[in-house]
Formats: sequence, structure tokens, C-alpha cells
Amino acid sequence: MLRRRSGTPDTPRSGPQRVPASVHSGFVRGYWKLDVSSPRVRIRWTTLALVLAAGGLTACSGGMSEIDRDLQKALDKSSGRLGEQATAPQRSFMNEAGGDRSARDAERPGTFNPATSELRYTPAAEDRDVAARLDRFASAAVGAPTEGGPMDQGDAAGWGPAITIDLTGALRMSQHTGREFLTAQESYLLAAIRLLQERHRWGPRLFNDTTVSLVGSGTDGAYDNAVRLVNDLRATQRLPYGGEVEARWLYNASENLRSSVTDQYEQSSAIVLSGNVPLLRGAGTVAREDIISAERELVYAAREFERFRREYFVSIANEYFRLLQQQASIENLRRQLESLLRLEEQTAAEVDAGRKAAFQQNLATNDVLEAQASLAGARETYIAQLDRFKVRLGMDTSSPVVVGPLELTLPDPQSTPLEASQAALRYRLDLQNQRDRLDDSRRAVDNARNDLLPGLDVQGSVSMPTEPDAREGGLGYSPEDLIYSIGATLSLPLDRRIEKLSLRQASIRLEQQARSLEQFIDNVIVESRASVRAVELARFQLRLAEQQIQITLRRQEEQLIKADEIDTQTRLDTENALLRARNRRDQALTDLRGAILDYLLTTDQLRVGVEGILERLPGMDPAPAEDTDLIDPPETPGPAPADVVAEPLPDDGGAGPAGADPE
Repeated sequence: MLRRRSGTPDTPRSGPQRVPASVHSGFVRGYWKLDVSSPRVRIRWTTLALVLAAGGLTACSGGMSEIDRDLQKALDKSSGRLGEQATAPQRSFMNEAGGDRSARDAERPGTFNPATSELRYTPAAEDRDVAARLDRFASAAVGAPTEGGPMDQGDAAGWGPAITIDLTGALRMSQHTGREFLTAQESYLLAAIRLLQERHRWGPRLFNDTTVSLVGSGTDGAYDNAVRLVNDLRATQRLPYGGEVEARWLYNASENLRSSVTDQYEQSSAIVLSGNVPLLRGAGTVAREDIISAERELVYAAREFERFRREYFVSIANEYFRLLQQQASIENLRRQLESLLRLEEQTAAEVDAGRKAAFQQNLATNDVLEAQASLAGARETYIAQLDRFKVRLGMDTSSPVVVGPLELTLPDPQSTPLEASQAALRYRLDLQNQRDRLDDSRRAVDNARNDLLPGLDVQGSVSMPTEPDAREGGLGYSPEDLIYSIGATLSLPLDRRIEKLSLRQASIRLEQQARSLEQFIDNVIVESRASVRAVELARFQLRLAEQQIQITLRRQEEQLIKADEIDTQTRLDTENALLRARNRRDQALTDLRGAILDYLLTTDQLRVGVEGILERLPGMDPAPAEDTDLIDPPETPGPAPADVVAEPLPDDGGAGPAGADPE
């Protein structure tokens, strides 16, 4: 079985003999080698290869594509229980970490912090045209060309064709690139992964352990060396009400490389069936706590994700409404500035004619300057809001964006506080989660009580080996040599102090969960009632603001007719009152839009379909009505229309941040 290398002494004699240490170390370096040409060796190593192949097959898996398919199936099934409008995440995953491996494995990542001498600060010219630069910055944010020549290189960052986004486009984009939405999706995915892990633990599981060892023992310089192979192939299955059964195939082979024994190869195997079943502690549904908890948590995650989609819709829509409101505020300031400039010019002419004192021109000029400052501030506020909106949608912040007009129409809901609270208690998904988590707390108390029981476990095993007297048993098993055992283990509850404390802990958490549910219900009732009142209040304020605009316009018209009798301050006060009334009107309209969506969200009657688009409920499409103009109020005061709509803003002559399309 062993062959000496050429140039070495004769083949060693059998039996113990004294071997120099150098020879033994030479064996470790590969001095002796197996004669693979021997048929017997080929048979033995073929058996070893088969055993290793059998173990390798048990370790093979279908790859990550199979995992992703199972994950998607679990998500579709969980979301499908919530109704047709519920959408399960459709995600593709990157299985590679990517990036620079050396960078992420470095113990001390590098830091870039230049010294003061390496930095440069360029002071701006004091006489620069600040107003023109602000106009260029504002125009670059919305992609509108600027009057007064080309931009300098510093202003050109982010210049490019403007992207027009309406509410539908913003909602659709948020479903694909919104970071909050993707994070919520991943939380849902993680809950599904945890469930798949638990399901796998409760299914039949295959394991294979192959151990190869080199064993040597020596006496007075005479060494016996052997290669041993042990393969343990087993399948386990957890029982529904506690315990586990296991089937094993044990394969044991050894090859004596140098021994006094003539027959140097031995092989045996055995088939073993064993089981362990608890009868008291750990028995019953408490044994399935992990899988029960994972199944319920996936249901909770599905509800939370669907609830998030609705909250996310309302949040994005409210930000969009505020952008439109800021557009309207800019337009109101622009119109006021134009009116103040005309008033300043008229007052200057009257002062030159000696019909008014010079201080009245100063009053008009002061208000013109204040209006210019307010307009610049409003534009900057709009640009900042627009940049934050782009970040929220996951857009490139350097991309110029034009916010398009609103095409969403929502009638005021005909509801009462009582009806709203009843609907919220019936439909709220987060409230359903709170109620079910109370059952989880009750189940935790039952499980804690189970831990106080004594332990009584029954064990048993049956083993069928190969022929014990055979040196090479092969696969010929010997039923007459069957080995079995059965027993029971009783663990008396002599020390259950920790378990008793855990029971008290679970009881306290149950009381906390019950109070939390009561408070949650009260908050839901309060929020739903307030949502109905908020709609009515916003509609009332909108009507009052429209009437104020009409009254102020008539007042302004009368002052124009009697311009010679009215001083400049009175006319300035009227201009400011008109601006405040228009802003209040726009604020009330924004509040009304948000209040309607908040009512639908608070009562959980909001339904968001694929791509984040609102699904209109039966009765939500009213009869055609005249639109409400954000800029020009109706000529005569009257009741406001039933629908919440928005008209596109007129071209502001390149004002940019007002959001109008420059074309």
C-alpha cells in the first residue's frame, strides 16, 4: 500500500521500529505517499469521493434567484390579503457589495481634511449686481433663461432643460426613487425574510459534516499513522408541539499508513433514528412561538407598509400643495410690486406738481423696496422648498424643475365627527395592529407560565449498524444487531425564580399594551373628529378670504376714482391688505386640499394604487363645476365651488421660481 521514493532505503519492515525524527518529519512533508495505482486504494478513495459528493449535494442550493422568488411569493400573498389595491414591493437586489474592497476592509479609513493654507476664499465684489445674480440663480433652479445676458461659469451649475413635474408625476417618481419609500419597502422585505427563515427551520433540514483527520502515535520513535474519515449525513424535523426527530447516516473509515497490523483499512456505517419530545415544559403551542410570531409580524408589516404608502401619498401631495402656494405667493408679490411701482410713479408726479408733500413719495418708495425684498425672499424660499422636494423624490438636486399645475379634484366630504370616528375604528390598519399586538402580549403571558412547569422529556433512538465483526462493512446493514434506547428526563422546578420574574414582566407588559391600545383608540377618535372639522374650517376660511379680496378690490377701485382725496399711506395700506387677503386665500386653499386628504387618511378610506396614484372612491367624481382661480378671484362674491382645483399660473415674464413654464 505504501511506496518509498526512489533513492530511499528498502521498503520498511512491518511492526514497530525506531524511526529517526528526521524521517518522521519527512513523512509530514510528504515523504511517504499512497500508491494510487493499487486497486484497493482506488476503491477506497472512490468511496471517499462518493461520500464527499453526497455531502456536497446536500449543501447545494438553488442560488439567490430561488430565494428571491420565494420572497416575492410571500410578499404577494401577504399583501394580497389586504385587498386588490395593496401593492407588494417589486424589488431587484444587488448581491455584490461593489466598491473598493481595500477601502471597506481598512482598519483606519482615510480622512481628507486640507490645511488652512490649502484652502481658498474669494471675496465677492461689493458693487456686484446682487439682484441680477439672484435672478440667475432662481432661473437656473427652474431651467428658465435669464434676462440680461448669459450666466457666468459659477452660475451655470445645474443648467439644463427643465423637467416639468405635476402631482401625478411626483407621486409616480416617489415610488421608484424616494428614499423613504424604498426604506419602508425594505422593512417589509426584512419581515418576509424573517418568516422564510423560520419556515425553513420548521421544515426538514439536511446537514452533512465530513471530518478528515491525520492521527499519529509513537512509542520509542516507532510511529503508527492513520487517516480517518467520518461523514455524518443527517435530516432533522421539528415537531409541531415540541421536540425534534432526526435521521442520520454515519460513515466511518480509517486507513493505517504505517502499522504492525496487516490489514490497514477499516470501514463501517450506521443508520440512526432518534427523537426528543417534551411533555410538560416547552410542549404545546409555546414550541411554535417563533413561527407564530414571524407569521404575525409579516401581517403587521404588510399593514404598516400599506399604511405608509397612504401616509407617504399625503405627505408628498402636501409638499406639492405648498409649492403651489409659494408660487401663488410669489405671483401675489409680483402683482403688488407692479401696483406699488405705478403708485410710486404717480406719487412722484404729484409731488413734482406740488399737489403732495415729498414724504408721501418716500412712503411709496419705502414700500416698493420692501416689496422687492419680500419678492426676493419668497423666491429663495421657493427654491429651497423645491430642492427639498427633489431630495424627497430622490432626484438629482442640480436638475432644473418646473412644478406644473394641479389637476387633482377632490370634493369636500359629507361626513360628521361621529361617522368619521366610526370609519376610523373600522378601517385603520395601524389600529388593527395594535389590537393584535395585545393578543401577542396575552400569548407571551401564557408562554411565561409554561416555563414554570417541570421538565419532562422523552427520548428514544434506534441504530442499525453494519456487521460489527466485519473489517469493511460496506453498505450491508445487520438488522439482528439493532441497537435501541428509550428514556425520560424529569427536571423538577427547584429554581424558577428567573422564570417567575419573567412571568411578572410579561404581565406588566400586557397591562402596558392594554393601556396603549386604549390610548391609541382615543387618539384615533380625536384625530378623525378633528379631520372633519378641519375640512369645514378650511372651506369657511377660504370663503372669507375670497370675500375679503372682493371687498379690498372694491376699496382699491374707489380709491383710484378718488385718488386726489386719498393720501398715499391709505392706498399703501390697501395694497398690503389686498396682498394679505390673497395670501390668506391661497393658504386656505392649501389647507383645504390637505384637510381632505388628511380626512381620508385619518379614517383610512384613502386608497393608493399602483405607481402611487390615488384611487377615486365611488361618489368622489362630482358634477362639473367652475374652477377656482388661484390668481384672479371672481368678480362678484359668492359661494365657493365644491371642488378643490388649481389653475395653472400665468406667465410671470421669466420670474422663474413662480413655477410657470417659461415657454
